[in-house]
Amino acid sequence: MLLNVSYNRPKIKQQIIDKVGKPFTFMERIKLGGIGSGKLNINSSSIQIYNLLILDNNLNVCGVEMRPNGIIVTFRSLLETYALVIPYYKLKLYKGQSKVYSIYMDNYFIKVEAKEKRNHEFLKKILKYKSDNFSNDFENY
Repeated sequence: MLLNVSYNRPKIKQQIIDKVGKPFTFMERIKLGGIGSGKLNINSSSIQIYNLLILDNNLNVCGVEMRPNGIIVTFRSLLETYALVIPYYKLKLYKGQSKVYSIYMDNYFIKVEAKEKRNHEFLKKILKYKSDNFSNDFENY
């Protein structure tokens, strides 16, 4: 779900909370060792996101925030802030080239370049959190 989160709108905040949960508490953030990435350079993206990014001449960067039930990928374009809200059950995270990670959800995708070691570790942390807390229960079917 791609949303404009530039303004304080309770309806949009509630949509985000419904999809990925409330933000982690302060103690949970400390236990996890942080819930946000640094700046990630965007290499390529799906057409919906690309059409927003080409509207200005700024660097195309994004940030990723962990939530209890998903992640939020935020980026800016023309003084507006946009968020791609991805629940864990729809999240596909791949490592392609040595520094490039691909984040997929339905028909949206963003390919980001993680230059720093802490960004690599953060993206691995997302995969570990997803696998630890959201297992596929195939035995029940």
